[in-house]
Amino acid sequence: MTTSTPKAMSAEAQNLVRKPNFAHLATVRANGSPKLDPVWIDLVDESTVIMATGGDSLKTQNVLRDPRVAVSIVDIDNPYEELQLRGTCAVESDADMSVLDALSHKYTGKPFPGRSDTGVVLRITVTQYLYQDLPFEHTPA
Repeated sequence: MTTSTPKAMSAEAQNLVRKPNFAHLATVRANGSPKLDPVWIDLVDESTVIMATGGDSLKTQNVLRDPRVAVSIVDIDNPYEELQLRGTCAVESDADMSVLDALSHKYTGKPFPGRSDTGVVLRITVTQYLYQDLPFEHTPA
């Protein structure tokens, strides 16, 4: 399997990742079907995003077997501002929970309440992305 060149995201796309917006991570199951999970996410640099999870999670097992992933983010205040990205995922240890704690602070203002030494970081290298800010006003009936 060949890897693609990292793709730098626009400033607007990066800003959407920096904000405490929920993301959805799509991974590929062993049988080829998709698995989709809501996740906390943050920006490392213009072409890298991270999230944290358990080392024994199905997300982790899926990306260890097949590193191709997709992520969708919608602005929590303006659901017509969105980012879709694709990339490849590497798994790294987060045994001290420093990444999970930082993500928890970003989203809740507090450290993650549980403790485990089996946590991992999912580090995604962005290879394609689409950022859109559609000209709609969210006014549900």
